[in-house]
Amino acid sequence: MRWSRFSSWTIRGCWWSTTSAWHGDAPWRYRSTGWKRRANVLRLPLDPVLSKSQSRSFKPSGGCRHQSTVNETHDPAARSWVSSANDPASDFPIQNLPFGVFSRHGDEPPGVGIAIGDQILDVAACHRAELFAGRSAAAAGACIGASLNALLAREPEEWSALRHALHLLLRADRPARDQALMEQALVPMREATVHLPIAIGDYTDFYASHFHAMNLGRMWRPDNPLLPNYKFVPVGYNARASSVVVSGTPVARPHGQAMPNPDGCPTFGPTNALDYEVELGFVVGGGNGIGEPIPIGQAHRHLFGVCLVNDWSARDVQRWEYQPLGPFLGKSFLTSISPWIVTLEALEPYRVPAFARPAGDPAPLPYLSDARDMEQGGVALTLEVFLSSAAMRRAGMPPFGLSRGQVADMYWTPAQLIAHHTSNGCNLRPGDLLASGTISGADKASRGCLLEIAWRGTEPITLPTGESRRFLEDEDEVILRGYAARPGAARIGLGQCRGVVTPRSLEG
Repeated sequence: MRWSRFSSWTIRGCWWSTTSAWHGDAPWRYRSTGWKRRANVLRLPLDPVLSKSQSRSFKPSGGCRHQSTVNETHDPAARSWVSSANDPASDFPIQNLPFGVFSRHGDEPPGVGIAIGDQILDVAACHRAELFAGRSAAAAGACIGASLNALLAREPEEWSALRHALHLLLRADRPARDQALMEQALVPMREATVHLPIAIGDYTDFYASHFHAMNLGRMWRPDNPLLPNYKFVPVGYNARASSVVVSGTPVARPHGQAMPNPDGCPTFGPTNALDYEVELGFVVGGGNGIGEPIPIGQAHRHLFGVCLVNDWSARDVQRWEYQPLGPFLGKSFLTSISPWIVTLEALEPYRVPAFARPAGDPAPLPYLSDARDMEQGGVALTLEVFLSSAAMRRAGMPPFGLSRGQVADMYWTPAQLIAHHTSNGCNLRPGDLLASGTISGADKASRGCLLEIAWRGTEPITLPTGESRRFLEDEDEVILRGYAARPGAARIGLGQCRGVVTPRSLEG
């Protein structure tokens, strides 16, 4: 279904007004037989961008530290006419509105949508229907295509304007006739296929969790678990962008060289130590030129949003190959990301101080230090990992919880990662992906991979079926979930990132 001239609303005075005005200058509506004339349609909206004073007018409870950029779109009392978005357990309430790419089941080409409850709103269809004006129209015009990259290249003010306009269109206080028209742009998630939301030009994986680094160091270097540079440098490496896939893509067990017997010779074959890593991905918006570092105080303008990342890892291959240049085939075979990019603006009520460094740790160097980033550079997101074996699924058992960790435990903030990445003049481009590295906490229940949970295979876990796991077996499904929740704010979900391990023969 393609939209033609359509209707929107007149806004009088302030953007959240519910005033509507009907006019006859675009007399068309959609019926099953095509677009037909009608007497009344809605006018286009004014640009729904909040002034600074308006953005401060809503003050949520709960001690939010980011008052200057919290606004009516974050109001926990707001409701949508899409009823499923009002479920307290929904990942995608009206306060979220994450962006992704989808297609209807069939032969329709992929397009940009936003998740709202259990529905997807077709942003491109709304743009063709002329539902936006000003900055929101410019941003919506960049949503005509099969990736978010054109939108990411726009200015942050345009991202915000589009989000505000979408919030207005979906509010429960829209007149019933408006809602009936808007429903034509909704697609049930069960009737859609999600796609990789961004065309990833470059992918960088960091090592930003102090607890993860300490755990791995204790395994291999118990007398010196952290290398001298860790507390000064946001350690990272250039990862493989071509093998980043969307959630639900099967995970073919990789082959590689390993050294199972230190006194023998290396072997080649399927990995016997397949693992997951729960990470948070940061999607780059506007880039920078070569030779133009991004100051830490400006880093927030270059980050569009976040997603879940599973950095699948072949530990035996990785262990054999990583010296002296770091990971290669043990990592490059596949990385999964969730299909919905949650904007940083949606997470504003969940900004928290940067990680409190242990006493005696050095302060960041000046180019990595910023007072505002120290005060509110962290994000209070919870990441959970579940495992479902083939036997569990046959028995109708729910997935088994492996861990629950906190993004706020990252030693380095997203802004520090951006500032360091570009400090040598390296350029970032819209759609680049930066991953946090495995996020682990201080206790075993918050460890972010099986290598840590089963402690290098020496402490296997037991599943509800009685099966044990040191590493992943064929037909195991790993499910990552992420969300932010606290009293006085709406729950913001990241959705899920799933993958089932499939066998691959040596010939395959």
